[in-house]
Amino acid sequence: MQKVGILGGGQLGRMLLQQAANYTVETYVLENDKECPAAHLCHHFVLGDIRDFDAVYNFGKNLDAITIEIENVNIDALEKLEAEGVRVYPKPAALRIIKNKILQKQFYADNEIPSPAFKVVQNKLELGNVQDWLPAVQKLGEGGYDGKGVQVLKTRNDFEQGFDAPSVVEKMVDIDKEIAMIVAVNAKGETALYPPVEMLFDPQLNLLDFQLAPAYIPEKILWRVEAISLKVARSLNSPGLFAVELFVDRSGNVFVNETAPRVHNSGHHTIEAHYSSQYDMLWRILLGYPLGNTAAILPSSLVNLIGEKGHSGTVKYEGLDEVLKMDNVFVHLYGKKETKPGRKMGHVTVIANDKQELIHRANLVKRTLKVIS
Repeated sequence: MQKVGILGGGQLGRMLLQQAANYTVETYVLENDKECPAAHLCHHFVLGDIRDFDAVYNFGKNLDAITIEIENVNIDALEKLEAEGVRVYPKPAALRIIKNKILQKQFYADNEIPSPAFKVVQNKLELGNVQDWLPAVQKLGEGGYDGKGVQVLKTRNDFEQGFDAPSVVEKMVDIDKEIAMIVAVNAKGETALYPPVEMLFDPQLNLLDFQLAPAYIPEKILWRVEAISLKVARSLNSPGLFAVELFVDRSGNVFVNETAPRVHNSGHHTIEAHYSSQYDMLWRILLGYPLGNTAAILPSSLVNLIGEKGHSGTVKYEGLDEVLKMDNVFVHLYGKKETKPGRKMGHVTVIANDKQELIHRANLVKRTLKVIS
């Protein structure tokens, strides 16, 4: 039986472990919260900091393979483990590029991958150098996640709220659609593409609000999205699962926004709506099995369950019974005991043949099911 470790015990680790039950694998999780969503689903839980060299190295040294559910991990320890024969997917070299948005943007430029024009600033004072680029988007080099670490700069007055740390400032794209594409790459270099999804974001939180799968885009744009996403994944030279987020502008141009080297929020719908979910696919890659079938069983929509404004404390789910009565609606609660505004607490997947039906049901779920305290 292979021993596989996961760095991080959040909801992505939880759903990855739920899929692990279908395989012969002994699972390990490293996380500094013993009540994290994934803690009770693994065979072995280790309390520790995924950013600490010794914690990560000691956790991984007796494992066959190791993966991540968040990028903010100690890459030096992963490099040492890889050198000693542990399969680290994605490879530490790919993680090092993606973990830092400055390196990530340079990677796109070096590999001729279309991405919004950018400049690098070291601190808030240097924002004055980009005033002729406004409106723009500032992204922290490291540490941002789930919409945090992203700041829209519309006028000079916004510079005061800018980040006083190394960051990327991107020229704002006139966005028509935001698309996500998941690419699977195995150790042989073989690839599999999931159909792209269209993402709709909460403008205040910069969090994924709900999505439609597949994305409703013209065939020529689909080809561009697929070709660019494949180039990103192949250029990283690593086995793993890669979620490529892209912009389609109003002229039909396609740009890479950013890449996540792991299972991703934009792929949750694959649990019910696709033959091989993104979680099943990652286990196939980790364990050396053939890549799965990425085709959709039915079109789907997904709604994130996010902590309501003004609610912090022990979580309650208002409207849960009503949503559970709905046909072809699948509720996933992440097991987090405490809610706070903007925190991801679960998601709901809806499957149906008709696009308008998907949108209608997604909005119905969003109006009915509330995360409160």
